[in-house]
Amino acid sequence: MIKRIPTFLLILSWIFAAAQDQEIYFADQPCLTPDGNTLIFTYEGDLWQSALTGGTASRITAMEGQEHHPRVSPDGKWLAFSAGQFGNSDVYIMPLGGGEIRQLTFHDGEDQVENWSWDSQTIYFTSSRYNSVSAYTVSISGGTPARLFENYFNTIHNVAVHPVTGEIFFNETWESRNFLHRQRYKGAYNPDVKSYNPKTGDYKQYTDYEGKDMSVTIDQKGMVYFVSDEHREVYNLYRFEGDKKQRLTNFDTPVYYPFVSADGSKVVFRRNYQIWQYDTRTGKTAKVLLQLFRNQTLTREQDFKAAGNITDFNVAADGKKMAFVSRGELFVSDIKGQFIRQIKTAPDGRVSEVYWLKNNKELIFNQTVGGYQNWFTIAADGSGKARQITSDQANNRLLTMNSERTKAVYLSGREEVRLLDLEDFTEKTLARQELWGIQNDHPEFGPDDRHVIFTANRDFERDIFLLDIENGKVRNLTQTGVSEIMPCWSPDGDYVYFITNRTQPSYPRSMNDAKIYRMALEREEEPFRQQKFDELFTETEKKDSSETKKETDKVEIEMEEDGLMDRLERMGPRFGDQSNIYVWQEGDKTTLLYISDHNEGKNEIWKTELQPFEDAKTEVIKGTTTGSFQVREVKGKHYLLFGGNIYTLNLGQSKVEKIEIKHTFRRELRAEFDQMFAETWANMEENFYDDQFHGVDWAAMRDQYASYLPFVNNRADLRRLLNDMLGELNTSHFGFSSSGDEEEPFYGTRSLSTGLIFADDDPYRVARVIHDGPADRKGKDIRKGDLLVAINGETVDPNKNREAYFAQPSLQSELQLTFQRGDEKTDVLLHPISSSAQRGLLYDEWEDSCQARVDAATDKKVAYVHMKNMGGGSLDNFLEEMVSEWYRRDALILDLRYNTGGNVHDAVLQFLSQRPYLQWKYREGKMTSQPNFTPTAKPIVLLINEQSLSDAEMTAAGFKQLGLGTVIGTEIYRWIIFTSGKGLVDGSFYRLPSWGCYTLDGKDLEKTGVSPDIYVKNTFKDRLEQKDPQLDRAIAEVLRQLKAGGEMGSGK
Repeated sequence: MIKRIPTFLLILSWIFAAAQDQEIYFADQPCLTPDGNTLIFTYEGDLWQSALTGGTASRITAMEGQEHHPRVSPDGKWLAFSAGQFGNSDVYIMPLGGGEIRQLTFHDGEDQVENWSWDSQTIYFTSSRYNSVSAYTVSISGGTPARLFENYFNTIHNVAVHPVTGEIFFNETWESRNFLHRQRYKGAYNPDVKSYNPKTGDYKQYTDYEGKDMSVTIDQKGMVYFVSDEHREVYNLYRFEGDKKQRLTNFDTPVYYPFVSADGSKVVFRRNYQIWQYDTRTGKTAKVLLQLFRNQTLTREQDFKAAGNITDFNVAADGKKMAFVSRGELFVSDIKGQFIRQIKTAPDGRVSEVYWLKNNKELIFNQTVGGYQNWFTIAADGSGKARQITSDQANNRLLTMNSERTKAVYLSGREEVRLLDLEDFTEKTLARQELWGIQNDHPEFGPDDRHVIFTANRDFERDIFLLDIENGKVRNLTQTGVSEIMPCWSPDGDYVYFITNRTQPSYPRSMNDAKIYRMALEREEEPFRQQKFDELFTETEKKDSSETKKETDKVEIEMEEDGLMDRLERMGPRFGDQSNIYVWQEGDKTTLLYISDHNEGKNEIWKTELQPFEDAKTEVIKGTTTGSFQVREVKGKHYLLFGGNIYTLNLGQSKVEKIEIKHTFRRELRAEFDQMFAETWANMEENFYDDQFHGVDWAAMRDQYASYLPFVNNRADLRRLLNDMLGELNTSHFGFSSSGDEEEPFYGTRSLSTGLIFADDDPYRVARVIHDGPADRKGKDIRKGDLLVAINGETVDPNKNREAYFAQPSLQSELQLTFQRGDEKTDVLLHPISSSAQRGLLYDEWEDSCQARVDAATDKKVAYVHMKNMGGGSLDNFLEEMVSEWYRRDALILDLRYNTGGNVHDAVLQFLSQRPYLQWKYREGKMTSQPNFTPTAKPIVLLINEQSLSDAEMTAAGFKQLGLGTVIGTEIYRWIIFTSGKGLVDGSFYRLPSWGCYTLDGKDLEKTGVSPDIYVKNTFKDRLEQKDPQLDRAIAEVLRQLKAGGEMGSGK
C-alpha cells in the first residue's frame, strides 16, 4: 500500500525558520593545548582556535582544500595537521604562536595526523601509501617518514603513545576508521583497544567487548580515555581504571574524536556536530559555546550550463517544441533549442521526467516531494503554478502514454503498475507485482492502446508481462529463469522485442552477452514472392486520405499463447552485448535502434534494417559513442538524447546532428543539498532490504538529522551528515559520496613509484626490490644496500624527504635513478608506476609468500589459491589456477582472507562442487574421470577471517552448506547485502543495500555471519613476526586428510 506524504516538509520549514539565530555546528576533530585552556578544531575546511570557555574563535589556517585532524605538541609549541591543498592529504606543521607552515610529507597517499611523541619531536600519522592504512612517524625537522609496523595487513590507526610504558595504543579495523559512523556493529571485525611495546615486544588486547572500543587518547600521566558503545549501544566516553572500563558519560547520541589535554584536566569531543568538554576533576560535561565570523556561500546562486547535462527530454506532438530537464530543473524551447524558458518548479524538488500532454500546451512531469517522485502538471509557457497530481510516499516513475496521449501507465513504489487518465487525472492500480524500486524498465502501451507490456521479477530475474487494461488480465509472456529486459512493441503489434541472455541469469553477475530477440505473438510466415508479383497487376481502390489514415492507425493485437517462446528470433549482431532496443516501422521496412559493443568493445548506437526479401543491414550511427540513449519520434522525425545532449537523427543516412542549446541557468547549493538529503532518505526507505530497518525508527532518524540541515556549510558537512544518518541503520554496503567543482584543487600530486623499498633507518638505501615491479626487469641491476644518490641527474639531499623527489603533478613515463655501490655509480632507467599499482604488487608478494609456505610444507602436493576479491579478474585467476596448479596436485587450500567481495560466488561454488560421475580412456591409455575437474574428489580447506566480507561471505556460507570441505579461521565480517545505488541531481551517489542474503533456514548472514569449523585467529603480533597460524593449521589439516585417505566433503 502506498503511503501519503507526511508532515516532514512542514517540520523542515520550521527547522529553517528556527535556525536564524545560529549556534556553530559542524565544528569537528577538536584538540587542546597542554594546559587544557585553548581549543583548536576544524570548521568549514579550516583550523580555528578559541578559549575552551567559549567565545569568539579565530581562523588560523586558510589553505586550499580541507585542513583537518589538528594536534598540538605536548610542549605546546607546535601544531601538526593534515591538509589537502594538493588534492591528497599531507602532513603540515606550524608554530602555534604563528609563523610559517611547513609541509612534512609529499606522497600522494592520504596522510592523516594522529598524535605526537611526548618529547614533541615526532609526529605519528597514518597513510595509505603502502596498503589500505599504516602508521608512520616523521620528524618535525623533516626527513623521510618511517613505517611503524611491518606486514601488508597490519592496518594500524588511532595511534596514541603511553608516556610511562612506551606502549603504542591502536585500533586496526574498518569499523574504527572507514566506518566510524556505523552505529551498533557487532561482529568479528569489531575494534578493540590494543597496544604494542616496541621496546619489550609485548602485545596486549585491553578490551574484548563484541561491539566497538576505539579512539584512544592519553594524558601525560598515562590515563587512557577512549570511546565505547557498550552502554546502550551508543558511543560514550570511557577510561581505564586499572584493567576495567569505566564509563564517564551517559549520552544518547554518539561521541566522536575524543582528545585529552596533556595535563589531563579536560577531554574534548564532538557530539551532535558541536564541540563538548568533559572535566576530569568534576566529571561534568558541557557544550563549548563557540562564536565565529562565518562566510555563508551556499545560498549564493551559481551558473550551470544545460549543454552536456540534459537528463530527460520530450518533443511536443506538433513537432514545434521540446521540453527537457537539466540538473533537476525544467525547461521548454523551440525544436531547434534557440528560444528557451525555464519553467519554475518547487525549489526543494528535483524534476526527473517530462512529457507533453495532448494539447501541446501543458506538461506532465515528476518531481520529488519529501524525497519521493510525484506527478505534476504545469503550463508549458511558464504561466501559472504546478498542479500536484499524486501525493505518494513512493517513487512514481517511468511514465508512458498511449498513442492519443489520453492515458498513461507508470510504476509506483516497489509493486504497483498504475493507469493515469490524462484528462481528469484520476488514477488506478492495474497490477501488483514484484517490481522493485530500482532497476526497472519502462512499461509500454501496445499500438492498440489496450495492452501494456512491463517487466517484473520472478526469482531475482525479470519476466515480461502483458496487461490488458480493459479486463485487468495479466499474462507472463516469458516465464524463464533468466531475465528478459527492455521490452518494446513493434509498431504493427506483431512482435515484442527485448534483450536477454537466454541461458545465463543476470544475478548475481549481471547480464553478459546480451542479445536482441523478438517474440512473434502469432505464427507468422514470410511473405511470398509470387504474391508480391501478382500485386503489380492488381488495381486498388483509392480512399479518402483521412479515412485511410484512420483505418491504417487501427491495430488489433492478437496472440497465440501456445508456443510463444518457441517463436523467438535473435536479431542484430551475433557478437558483443546489446541493449536499449527501439523499433521503428515505415512501410514494410523495420528499423531497430540499439546500443552494441561488438565493434572493438566500444558502446555505440547501431541500426539494423529488416525488409522482406532482403538481407538484414546493420551499420553504426556515426558519432554516437554512448552507453545509453533516449529516442523520441514525432511526425516521422527522430530525436536522440545521449551524453547529456539532444540530437536530430537521420535514420536514412545513419548520422546525428547536435541541437546546440546555449543556455545557462542558476541554482543555489543550499536548496540542492536539502533536496539531496530528502531523496537519499526516501530511496533508502523504499529500497532497504530489511523492512524493519534493523530495528531503527527510520522516519525519526530523518527528522533528527534533518534538524542539522540548516547548519550545513559546505559539501563536506553534507557528506558527514548523510553518512552519519545512513550509519544509524547498522548496515553494510552503505555510503554517500559527493564532489563538486567548488572542491576541486588547483594543484595535484602523483607519486612516481619505482618498485623499490628503502630502509626506514637509511631512507635512500635500497632494502629490497619488489617482485615484478619496475625495478625487477631484465638488465636492472639494483641490489639491497645500493644508495640512491641522484634522480634525473639531480643530486639528492639525504636529509630531505625522499618522497618529495618523486612527487610530481602527473605520472611521467620515464625516470633515471643513479645508485652508488661502493665507489661505483650506476644510472638506471625505469618506467615508474602509480602508488596504487605498487600497493597491488605488495599484495601480490604476500600471496606469493603464502604460496611458498604451502609449497615448502607440503612438498608441492597441495595447491594454494588466494582470491583478493570476488570480481571477474579474481574469478579468472581462480579458474586458471584450478585447471593448472590444482589439477596437478592432491588437495586445495582456498584462501578468502582479506577478500573484499564482488559477485562471483556461484561460479566459484559450481566449479568446486564438481564430482566425478564416469571414467573414460583411449585404448591402453590412462583412465580419466569425467568431468575433467572434480575438486570434491580431493580434500579442500577454506580459509576465512574477520576481513572476509560481502561475496566472500556468500561463498563461505555456500561452501559449508554444500559440505565441500573444512573451514578454518575466524568468523567473517557480517558485511553481506547485495547492493545497487542511485545518482543525485549533481552527480552525487548513494548506495542502496537492497537484497538480503539468507541461509536455507532463513538466517540473515548480515546478522549472523559464517563461523569456521576450526577456529584459529591471527593477531597483530603474529603478522608482525611473519607468522600465519591460520595457514599453518590449514596445511596441517589438509595433510591429515591426505594421510587419512581424504575426508572430502566432511565439513569437519
